[in-house]
Amino acid sequence: MQAATQFRALLRGDAMIVAPGAYDAISALCIQQAGYPALYMTGSGTAAGLGFPDIGLVTMSEMVENAARIARSVSIPLIADADTGYGNALNVTRTVREYESRNVAGIHIEDQVTPKRCGHLDGKEIVPHAEFVSKIRAAVQARRNADFVIIARTDARAVLGFDEAIRRANAALDAGADMAFIEAPQTLDEVARVPRLVHGPCLLNMVAGGKTPALGLDDAQAMGYRMTILPGILFRNAIATFDRVLSDLAAQRRMPGIAGADTVTDGFRRFGLDVWNAIGTDPETSGERGGQ
Repeated sequence: MQAATQFRALLRGDAMIVAPGAYDAISALCIQQAGYPALYMTGSGTAAGLGFPDIGLVTMSEMVENAARIARSVSIPLIADADTGYGNALNVTRTVREYESRNVAGIHIEDQVTPKRCGHLDGKEIVPHAEFVSKIRAAVQARRNADFVIIARTDARAVLGFDEAIRRANAALDAGADMAFIEAPQTLDEVARVPRLVHGPCLLNMVAGGKTPALGLDDAQAMGYRMTILPGILFRNAIATFDRVLSDLAAQRRMPGIAGADTVTDGFRRFGLDVWNAIGTDPETSGERGGQ
């Protein structure tokens, strides 16, 4: 089953979809093995993995290829950050088709100007309302598989206020978007009002230390959100772990223990060692031939 079709089935369910953020194949496989039904490719994590801050320095091709690596590593659907669509309606069309061809389940496209900034940084600028709606309409028309999910993200809350963010979300849904993503509501009241005021499924972005107040997943579901993404939950904790392990190594002058791993073999089994070994020892797949 294609990833987009899998994701559409999840959307028809009753439970809010919780999609932790992956930034590479390792984090993606960990999310799948932990039992989550879907995952999200974080743009900020992708940028960090290339050595950049999330301020619009990563290209469409770099984002798409990271999504491709993640998507081929897991069997659960991947929703990916597609920033601004990387230009006008023509660029948006190519963006949709590039992600779709990598078996990504869906993407979100936002209304910031290029180069964009992380939604929880100051200094953002947004395109005019009509331009945003035009890009969403182009994205909807570009997909070849009707199940491919188009999520319309607006950063208008920080620039023009909450009411304009709601207006843009509803206009994007009217243009054919499958889900609305209002970035960075700034109070719990605003978070709660989004699903009541938006005329379609809503996505909530949880960012530790960001502009949106923290709340529990059950609270988000009770408010009416259909999906919650947690972009930085793994890569930011990974950075903290790297810092701690390297500090311990410098202080103790000996190899630290590896948490959660018994042997090197056990570690590789997390990434399919047994499957690949079986292929390599099967005469039908390894090229070996028996005697007469």
